[in-house]
Amino acid sequence: MFIIAEAGVNHNGNISIAKQLIDMAKRCGADAVKFQTFKAEDVVDSHESKVGYQKLNDTTVETQFQMLKRLELSYDQFLELKNYCDQIDIMFLSTPFSIEAMEFLMDIDMQIIKLSSTEVTNLPFLEKVASFNKPVILSTGMSYFDEIVTATDTLKNYGGHDITLLHCTTNYPTSLVDANLLAMDKLKALSSKVGFSDHTASSLCAIIATSRGACTIEKHITLDRNMPGPDHKASADENEFKKYVAQIRNVEIALGDGLKVPTKSEYIMRDKVRRSIVAKIDIPKGIVIDSSMLTFRRPATGISPVFYNNILGNKAAVDIKKDTFIEAFQIENFH
Repeated sequence: MFIIAEAGVNHNGNISIAKQLIDMAKRCGADAVKFQTFKAEDVVDSHESKVGYQKLNDTTVETQFQMLKRLELSYDQFLELKNYCDQIDIMFLSTPFSIEAMEFLMDIDMQIIKLSSTEVTNLPFLEKVASFNKPVILSTGMSYFDEIVTATDTLKNYGGHDITLLHCTTNYPTSLVDANLLAMDKLKALSSKVGFSDHTASSLCAIIATSRGACTIEKHITLDRNMPGPDHKASADENEFKKYVAQIRNVEIALGDGLKVPTKSEYIMRDKVRRSIVAKIDIPKGIVIDSSMLTFRRPATGISPVFYNNILGNKAAVDIKKDTFIEAFQIENFH
């Protein structure tokens, strides 16, 4: 499982907080920490109001443009964050919101392109993204299936070769009734790699998604849910995220490799709890053995009941005492 700690804009425009979020993601066992690279003027009209959850989670009176403007980091700051991630050995990711941002992130050697649900219908942008020949992770919130089909086809047609589709509900937080995890199955028709961008308030949906074959999980993180900002209230703090990651890792362990064979721990039980063929009565030499003469008991130190029919109808080669665990030499023509 590839677990992305979504720092997003929860740095509140402060690079020191951004580095603390990187440290938190590393301590909690995430594989990557992700930010968002944008200039407000490339994202939204200057007069556009904040969307519902942004108003609910951050009561600052301002436009969406003003909100995003104060949450920007500079390219130099993103380079500093990339270098910091490299130093502590956690993958740096950042979602680009423009071609310029995309090109910058490629210049600093970002290894995976993670795209927002916003871009599902931004086909010219997807064409450009695909041309970089990097693995792409695309969130699919707010989308009809046919829109996702078109987006996936666009990525493939313009050079995209490694595409992960994340099921996502774009609401912060997402209620269980809106989680709709079965939609992951539809996404599997478009890509062998699917995952879940989790905006719910607990780890339940991530556990279910993992058990249903998700290969990537993304979760928002924060230093403190009471900090001001649009996403903090729908994010996991350090204690929550550490448990969240641990639960996903435990699900991975419990899922195993899918092969149905005895485990190492079961091998010591096999002979103890499986049965052998046992003489139910004394069986004199030369007597033809029938079912009334045999029973089955633990442990499995004699002939297995698998070979029961190989014994029936054959003669006893020697006298067999009652309660004896039958052995091959005691049965004529046993094979």
